[in-house]
Amino acid sequence: MQLDDVTVSKSIIEAYYAKLLANLEIDVALVGAGPANMLAGYYLGVAGYKAAIFESKLAPGGGMWGGGMMFNEIAVQEDAIEIADELGIAYKSRGKGYYTMDSVEATSTIISKCVKAGTAIFNLVRVTDVLFRESEGNARVAGLVISWSPVENLGLHVDPLGMQASFVVDGTGHPADICKVITRKMNARLNTKTGDVVGEMPLWADKGEQFTVANTAEVFPGLYVAGMAANNAFGGPRMGPIFGGMLQSGKKVAEILSGRLKR
Repeated sequence: MQLDDVTVSKSIIEAYYAKLLANLEIDVALVGAGPANMLAGYYLGVAGYKAAIFESKLAPGGGMWGGGMMFNEIAVQEDAIEIADELGIAYKSRGKGYYTMDSVEATSTIISKCVKAGTAIFNLVRVTDVLFRESEGNARVAGLVISWSPVENLGLHVDPLGMQASFVVDGTGHPADICKVITRKMNARLNTKTGDVVGEMPLWADKGEQFTVANTAEVFPGLYVAGMAANNAFGGPRMGPIFGGMLQSGKKVAEILSGRLKR
């Protein structure tokens, strides 16, 4: 077979063009491809909803790839091990309800399951703003404004594009970037104790894991937080290289949004 360079280029452009067009009006837009949002994408896809993930970096996976201090193993507590079983991620028991997983296998498996469930992942795309609409006099998040990450990194003056979503999930991790857009650009109050992004506390794995799941919730009309963005928005402790709470957070936000979309 003789390869033709133009045919290769046309194939890529046409495939990406079709994928992007198909995801400009969706049920759920997930910002950040960390483990919580990828789990949410998996469960939303399995439930039959149209979701897409927008990730500013080259590789999806967030901080899960690096394990703890670049030891590429992660810990997961017993509460979340059923999710690993469902996804087919191998793990080893360490006793007392603790398990470890190879972070590369765990991350790559979650990415694959998410995409195969029908949720597209757009890497190298940065969310720069939100769309908002008014309903009965109240503002709500109704979509995202997206641009290429290299364009934003270089500070080029290129206008972005908009896309619509019934709901948005801020899964940007420690920065909680989308929450900060709301308070900065809309002069609005979040559903937190200060009305702003409270900021995360020092590491306390036990409290942080519980806090992550408990505060996976709607932080502004149309906007939810999951994973470390939930900790940062509501002011909980970080938890280090244990990821059970992240997995549970992704599953929880998918269940909440599936219920709301069904209604």
